[in-house]
Amino acid sequence: MSDTPYYHCVSRCVRRAFLCGKDDYSGQCFEHRREWLEEQLLLVANVFAIKICAYAIMSNHYHVVLNVRTDLAQSWTPKEVAERWHKLFCGTAMSTKFLKGVELSKVENLALKPLILLWRERLTDIFWLVILDKGAHKCT
Repeated sequence: MSDTPYYHCVSRCVRRAFLCGKDDYSGQCFEHRREWLEEQLLLVANVFAIKICAYAIMSNHYHVVLNVRTDLAQSWTPKEVAERWHKLFCGTAMSTKFLKGVELSKVENLALKPLILLWRERLTDIFWLVILDKGAHKCT
């Protein structure tokens, strides 16, 4: 990441599917998705240490230019990392306690440390951004 922090990513629909705009074949209009996708991109940009430099949303695909900011993620406190993770993904009972200010036991603190490290890493990982793009962030 330190050598190449900028990435141009493309996500394309398949089998004549439309991301947004009017599908002349089916007659359906998917224009409402454009605003939803833009909102999702901007939401993620405020949580991840991945900044959106530019994006373009077309009828069957979109482009996004990303700047992965590992330096920014390293500056976050453990609480900031957990807060960011909880904005988009389900945390654990232990991380929820931590965020509520409940004093954790020694064992809980030891267990939370590697989890925070993992989340910090994931908040700079384009793969996890793609998971959000696919809608897999819903808590079940």
